[in-house]
Amino acid sequence: MGNEGDGVVDNNGGVHGGQLVTPWNMSISSGHILLRDPRHNKGLAFTERERDAHYLNGLLPPTISSQELQEKKVMHNLRQYEVPLQRYIAMIDLQERNERLFYKLLIDHVEELLPIVYTPTVGEACQKFGSIFRRPQGLYISLKDKGHVLEVLRNWPERNIEVIVVTDGERILGLGDLGCQGMGIPVGKLSLYTALGGVRPSVCLPITIDVGTNNEKLLNDEFYIGLKQNRARGEEYDELLDEFMKAVKLNYGEKILIQFEDFANHNAFSLLNRYRTTHLVFNDDIQGTASVVLSGLLSALKLIGGTLFDHTFLFLGAGEAGTGIAELIALQISKTGASIEEVRKKIWLVDSKGLVVSSRKESLQHFKLPWAHEHEEISNLLDAVKEIKPSVLIGTSGVGRQFTQEVIEAMSSINEKPLIMALSNPTSQAECTAEEAYTWSKGRAIFASGSPFGPVTYEDKVFVPGQANNAYIFPGFGLGLIMCGATRLHDDLLLVASEGLASQVTEEEYAKGIIFPPFSCIRKISAHIAASVADKAYELGLASLQPRPNDLVKFAESCMYSPVYPIYR
Repeated sequence: MGNEGDGVVDNNGGVHGGQLVTPWNMSISSGHILLRDPRHNKGLAFTERERDAHYLNGLLPPTISSQELQEKKVMHNLRQYEVPLQRYIAMIDLQERNERLFYKLLIDHVEELLPIVYTPTVGEACQKFGSIFRRPQGLYISLKDKGHVLEVLRNWPERNIEVIVVTDGERILGLGDLGCQGMGIPVGKLSLYTALGGVRPSVCLPITIDVGTNNEKLLNDEFYIGLKQNRARGEEYDELLDEFMKAVKLNYGEKILIQFEDFANHNAFSLLNRYRTTHLVFNDDIQGTASVVLSGLLSALKLIGGTLFDHTFLFLGAGEAGTGIAELIALQISKTGASIEEVRKKIWLVDSKGLVVSSRKESLQHFKLPWAHEHEEISNLLDAVKEIKPSVLIGTSGVGRQFTQEVIEAMSSINEKPLIMALSNPTSQAECTAEEAYTWSKGRAIFASGSPFGPVTYEDKVFVPGQANNAYIFPGFGLGLIMCGATRLHDDLLLVASEGLASQVTEEEYAKGIIFPPFSCIRKISAHIAASVADKAYELGLASLQPRPNDLVKFAESCMYSPVYPIYR
């Protein structure tokens, strides 16, 4: 982890308190450039001495403001907007103008701003990305760049990159194929890597791979910013992705973390399997979702009782999220000594055609095959619930309102405390709302969702729904991989990340039926997850940073980026 070029920096770019820094490496004659550099601009917070030293006199009004006052003003302005997308645009504008203030806001007001910079608002931002596009963020690699991907990577100004989030835009949240406009996802994810996990913004690179889109609306949209052609498939697609993966490793080395984001099922699984032995790769939709949901299940055991092996799981949705979660649950249970085949029989999946059973094997995609158990065919979810009698119902269907009143009532008739997880994003696609889950179960359900829901009052009792948000896991997980110099990812790292998150839920939170800790503590949570992940990486011989730090939690905290303004000499 190198020096960021802005003064005396700790391991991950936090400037030591009171240390004077020079905000540039080149000799310049005007502070005008400094005011337009988001990494170093402080706006009205430049002191008189800094204004004298850096040719800023006259370029700013005479008042001097603290970062705290700037933060107060921006939050006041943001709250004036009634439309979430307007808040999103205002936040992106701030990020492009004053990077440290943007991250200070996001860290200090994480529960209020997370739904703005990420789900659910980022979904709408991607849908309208062409219309709201101003300054490019990240790197766009398209079919036109085939044969020259390495040259394109070298156009990025930063040389020291430690994490890349990449999408091809084919399956953005629950919104489908948004092509090149999916860039909002890598940009948003990496903002969270910095705010929640403390990974320096300068080592983060968002990338969109544009192979076209099959979205007719976008192809006919004059404001669409991507290639106006149907999606490339097969050999043409594979060759571009292969060139990209090789170029990334060549340019940034063995330890670069590549996070695949919002690829369609058929590509998500094959890319992960193809590159997991040659690169440090992570698919947040498959592995991150699985890790955060497993954490919620481990927490929920305190409320519903028993061990994971004692429960039966039914999924609505058998895509990358559903099968990824199912596999990680099976792995966790198999650690107790049961065989993975035996454990899988506790886990059932329902897809668009009904219960996944062995008589359907001929027509099933390969990733569904391990979950095709012996049973007669069942065509709908309600009958599956009545027949399988699950204690845990998990929705990853991407289709809203599938957990009907009849389904929730059936779950409640089978279980004293049914665990209902409606995980599809954005909010409009959730399988049921928090209010529906609590009302239809007569206040007995333990509920968690993918998108945020506010507290619900039922019969004078206040229920606080949990949010199984990947943002709990991936920032700390990524920090853990980066800080120990991991070169490959092992499934055991995902299991310890889940355990690390579950360990942060307090008895007081359990008493309120909460199975995830509050986001207000997210940096502390991320440090603990990072330490757990790094510890397991050292144990498995996957870490390259030697010697191993003695206190990994303290080391993780020392690596975290600080958004506090430095003092310029």
